[in-house]
Amino acid sequence: MIYVVKNGDTLEGISQQTGVPVWKIVYDNQLSDKNILVPGQSLLLLMPGEEGSLSEGKTAGGYAYPFIEPEILGQTFPAVKELLVFSYGFTFEGNLVPPPQDDLWMIETAWNQGAEPLMVLTPFSGGAFNNQLIKALVENIELQEKLIGQILETARDRGYAGVDIDFEYILPENRTQYAEFVGKVRQTMNENGYRVSVAVAPKVSDDQKGLLVEGVDYTLLGENADSVFLMTYEWGYTYGPPMAVAPLDKVREVVEYAVTKIQAEKLILGIPNYGYDWPLPYERGVTRARTIGNVEAVEIAAEYGAVIEYAPIAQSPWFTYRQNGMEHVVWFEDVRSIDAKWNLVKEYGLSGAWYWNLMRPFRANWMML
Repeated sequence: MIYVVKNGDTLEGISQQTGVPVWKIVYDNQLSDKNILVPGQSLLLLMPGEEGSLSEGKTAGGYAYPFIEPEILGQTFPAVKELLVFSYGFTFEGNLVPPPQDDLWMIETAWNQGAEPLMVLTPFSGGAFNNQLIKALVENIELQEKLIGQILETARDRGYAGVDIDFEYILPENRTQYAEFVGKVRQTMNENGYRVSVAVAPKVSDDQKGLLVEGVDYTLLGENADSVFLMTYEWGYTYGPPMAVAPLDKVREVVEYAVTKIQAEKLILGIPNYGYDWPLPYERGVTRARTIGNVEAVEIAAEYGAVIEYAPIAQSPWFTYRQNGMEHVVWFEDVRSIDAKWNLVKEYGLSGAWYWNLMRPFRANWMML
């Protein structure tokens, strides 16, 4: 299914060797120029009429904003079974705030494609996560009841199948109250036929320090939600040093910890659908990486004559290139790294995987699932 390009390879040669037509390789892998292949590039090879089966009955889903291009969203089906609409917010008065763009078309598209749409609830304020908004909510029963009522009403009116609660930077003192709030949402929603998931920052121990993790109690959240989404990405991030976005060794550590706190069948792995391009040398607090798509990453490698390497421990592709006299390093995802992550899902018996996010094209990934 996966072919790694070698020096001197041509699409015609790969086609003759494997029997997969050239047009099919070009289409499935979204190759912008069929005459240019990159050494180290991984190609998904499916015969006409053949379907991938990597997810093997596991659930696959992904987050998307309502302004996603319909064509890009359409490429994710039928692989995607849960579409998470990002996002609904709320005010300090406990009022639900809908997304700036209309979400109804996404809800209808999901149902028409055999997928379940889930509304995502975030404590967004001024374009960022606001833990004071979380604090005001979880410390006030009346606000919670008001918000939960509006969540239920919106799910009914819009046609959602459930809600995903994605709160980040929860204050340590609100750790238990937050889990209890999730439980209250679940009780109300379950009673009315809806399900509730919760997204959690990646942890590897109970006493781990850091703004993202100290307010997150895996055990309590696992008890209070129908499913738990592990946000296993962003080791390599915009302002951090160059490295894989979701190195498999780091992801595995999170999963190994999570299964000791939460039933494996409740857990959903997070997979990034993007990469980063860092200018070098990296200078902490100064260097800013550019977010790129996985298909775009290969196009950059082709444009600058780079060779794609594959890190055996991180199980991630990367390459370097020079532009206008400046060196760059790129880490991204390809069908090999996705394959490795889904094998982790199966190894630990997790429920499946959700992608952050669906906004960039990655047809080979969806066809492989």
